[in-house]
Amino acid sequence: MDNLTIFTEFLLVDVTNSQELQVLQGVLFLVIYLGALAGNLVTVTVIMTDTHLHSPMYYFISNMALLDLGSISVIVPKAIVNSMTGSKMISLTECAAQIFLYLLFAEVEFSLLVLMSYDRFVAICHPLHYGLIITQSLCSQATAGSWASGLLYSAMHTGALFRLPFTKTNEIQQYFCEIPQILRISSSDVQFSEFVLLSVSVCLVLMCFAFMLVSYVNIFLTVLKTCSVESRNKAMSTCTPQLSILLLFLMSGSVAVLNPIAKKPSLKNLLTAMFYTMVPPFVNPIIYCLRNREINAALQRMFKRFPELSVKNCLMKTKISSISGK
Repeated sequence: MDNLTIFTEFLLVDVTNSQELQVLQGVLFLVIYLGALAGNLVTVTVIMTDTHLHSPMYYFISNMALLDLGSISVIVPKAIVNSMTGSKMISLTECAAQIFLYLLFAEVEFSLLVLMSYDRFVAICHPLHYGLIITQSLCSQATAGSWASGLLYSAMHTGALFRLPFTKTNEIQQYFCEIPQILRISSSDVQFSEFVLLSVSVCLVLMCFAFMLVSYVNIFLTVLKTCSVESRNKAMSTCTPQLSILLLFLMSGSVAVLNPIAKKPSLKNLLTAMFYTMVPPFVNPIIYCLRNREINAALQRMFKRFPELSVKNCLMKTKISSISGK
């Protein structure tokens, strides 16, 4: 017991020790981060400023964009700084905060995907009752419930992971505090309690996935029965982006859970982590802009307003200058 070492900092082990390659990795992370930042901010701005998009579905989409911003901002900025400066240390508090916030954003995002599937189910399968069922009050309460469940879920997992000190090693074979890596260096008691929590989580996720599957099956059956081609295309344009994002979320989550725990840094380990932490926030805005006709049209209207505003500003400045000259 006298020789027992309790670690309060973790060492993030890189794939390579070359400073040039670490800087290149930092630049790649920066490009992806700025792309995700721009795409999600544009999505939120378009939805907030365009009155045509003030509906429950786009309310959920704007929340999804904010969650994507949060999830990528929890991990990537720290990784960029570490790559650029050569720093490899992260404190116990920073590590716990990183895991807590990432789990929070991921759980709330999954809850919103469930809500969005129900929203599309009511809109397409029961359009006459949509305004009575999907109200602004219901959307606000459902979003608040998603955040409350996310806080509870992430607090339970983070508390279970960090309730006992780390004494095995402080090396994490990843560029951030990955949960499997924390489990690898945790005590057996922590691993057992986390296994129980993860088992319960998997059961809940499967139940939610079954609900979403039933919703989308009913949606597509209803769409196939629709005679109007225009109505069918409109329904598909609102459903296919959400379905694509749901599949991307499930794929990235499966990769995160099923990928074997790495005991040494590797390029495969790095790319796998990048896939489930960076790709969804980066790709989601692209999917919405390319596949959703209403967001696409709103973007075009927003870009058309910019030249008009600039012309009006120039005319206003000209009038002010002419009046002041007189």
